[in-house]
Amino acid sequence: MNGILAKKLGMTQVFTEQGESVPVTVLEAGPCVVVSHKTIDKEGYKAVQVGFGLKKESRSNKAEMGHFNKAGVSPREHLAEFDVVDLDAWPVGKEFGAADFADVKQVNVSGISKGRGFAGTIKRHNFHSGPRSHGTHNMREPGSISANSYPGRVFPGKKMAGQYGNKKVTVKHLQVIKVDGEKNLIFVRGAVPGPKNGVIVVRKD
Repeated sequence: MNGILAKKLGMTQVFTEQGESVPVTVLEAGPCVVVSHKTIDKEGYKAVQVGFGLKKESRSNKAEMGHFNKAGVSPREHLAEFDVVDLDAWPVGKEFGAADFADVKQVNVSGISKGRGFAGTIKRHNFHSGPRSHGTHNMREPGSISANSYPGRVFPGKKMAGQYGNKKVTVKHLQVIKVDGEKNLIFVRGAVPGPKNGVIVVRKD
């Protein structure tokens, strides 16, 4: 298994043996359960579907309940697929957690970044503000966006105001500082995308 689903609990700091303060993000990785297998004969690839986070049966529809009942597991809130080398080593119904990452040194994490709504160019693209003296009205405006003559249009990809955040972000090569297998906690150095209690996909680097 090359990954696991986790919940972002927040940030804190840990101290090394040399007394250095290391900022870390605490991830509650698991417990996860194998829900189904993806085989080459049926789906065309080999992977396992993993469930994370308990879900009330009253909040699950019939299709979801049938899927989980077939696997013999309780309903899960989040599902994801991970590559595996040997499907037999990960039977349906097997539970696992952060202990499987005890020997991992670096990970890649993916999550949905915080949504900031409709934002201007200063907040979204770090534009400089305009002068604030001599009666100017161009304090937070982006300025000219295209030529008056040729080509006389705005090119696609132009940095302008618009939706900021709320998209998938992947941070690579984060160092694993500590793993608590009993509490299913993974401490990674640095920041992780998304809000507190957001779902994070952790993959071995």
